[in-house]
Amino acid sequence: MSKATFKGGAHPYEGKSLSENAEISLLDLPGEYVFPMSQHIGAPAKPCVNVGDNVLAGQKIGEAQGFISADVISSVSGTVKKIEPRMQTGGQPQMSVVVESDGRFETVPGVGEERSAADLSKEEIRDLVKAAGITGMGGAGFPTYVKLMPKDDEAIDYFIANGSECEPYLTSDYRLMMEEGEKIIGGLKICLKLFPNAKGIIAIEDNKPKAIEHMTKLCAGEKRIEVKALKTKYPEGGERQLINAVTGRYINSSLLPADAGAIVDNVATLIAIYDAVVLNTPLMQKVITVTGDAVKNPSNVKVRIGSSYKDILQAVGGLKTEARKLICGGPMMGQALFDLNVPVTKPSSALCAFAHDEVEENPTTPCIRCARCVDACPEFLVPPMMVRAATHGDLEGFEALNGMECMECGTCSYVCPARRPLTQIFKQARKMVMNKRRTEAAEKRQRDELERIAKEAGEAAKKAALEELYEASKKATAKALK
Repeated sequence: MSKATFKGGAHPYEGKSLSENAEISLLDLPGEYVFPMSQHIGAPAKPCVNVGDNVLAGQKIGEAQGFISADVISSVSGTVKKIEPRMQTGGQPQMSVVVESDGRFETVPGVGEERSAADLSKEEIRDLVKAAGITGMGGAGFPTYVKLMPKDDEAIDYFIANGSECEPYLTSDYRLMMEEGEKIIGGLKICLKLFPNAKGIIAIEDNKPKAIEHMTKLCAGEKRIEVKALKTKYPEGGERQLINAVTGRYINSSLLPADAGAIVDNVATLIAIYDAVVLNTPLMQKVITVTGDAVKNPSNVKVRIGSSYKDILQAVGGLKTEARKLICGGPMMGQALFDLNVPVTKPSSALCAFAHDEVEENPTTPCIRCARCVDACPEFLVPPMMVRAATHGDLEGFEALNGMECMECGTCSYVCPARRPLTQIFKQARKMVMNKRRTEAAEKRQRDELERIAKEAGEAAKKAALEELYEASKKATAKALK
């Protein structure tokens, strides 16, 4: 019997054997920790500490601004050294709180104290998740408490734990399933308490048979939770693709998963939910994979958020050969790094170091019209037409071709025999379209404001003229009576 999957996709070299058997080790590093105020989708948090303040691990140092935002929590105890823009993995500086760790990792009172989730209301659970600063830890960084607040709780019939980990080389989620599976199920049960009609599905690609077997044993006796094995194919872990594979339902960028009756959370996010609700522990740590053929000791490490990639790589043994390419994340959707002195954030998943740069070593050639990218695209797009529009600056044409549906998964670039940088072109075009939309929206707001001012001015002038006529009429009447 064939396993569930989605249309399109690719089968890149997995590379997981480098680190899949490396058990999670804890790294508590000394020195400086950097906490960007924007580690999530939505409005950046606002620093709520000052330079010179002493902070504790578990203390809020950045306060969410608006509904779609998230608090930032210090993962260490120490002194606030600076509040300034610092470079992030994307190559852009972001306002950050810099804390010099005192090495003691003292926590705020109450962290780690157990409580029963059974005694909590829906509102209390959501408030705890919000206060813990939890965001999606599989890459997108969407504030989790927002995801747990759909319009109608009863309309959710699937809560999917994303354990597919389709990105090549990454094994952190696999190790979490093998070592902390009870917490994953505990976090999923907490979420199911919010949605009375939902079935819990733990979705795992079939290239992880040990994880499937282990999680299935842990789920024995759970009436509302089951493990579903999916066909191994990239990008199975994409939210839209996962929903389609598990439920048969399809959503596009104009819809939310909740519109399809589903909510998806990464297994690491579910552990964070369990820690926040049951152990009163906010999001302070993250398991990441350090791997690649240039790494001396491929590892899975639990690090404190704010740690430097440079320090982490040194702590696991460094490189065994020169790395021609460093990537934050996996080779398909990760970002190339030009400097390792950047911090681990909530959505961070891996540091990959490779001895060869395939992009550099395989030059681009003209498109041969093979249509492999069309067959592979999981979003039913036509990359050759999109790239033509994008490279000619035809943003309207790009939008008309549904270019904004591109999820930048990299599948088209991977299968292209001409090695064309399709994903990078689409990423840039999408940014240009979004900038255009923001500019147009700002211009519309400005026009509306000017029209409002003109209307108010016109009404004021009309009122003044009527008052002037009235006063003149009064004077004329008074003169006539005399």
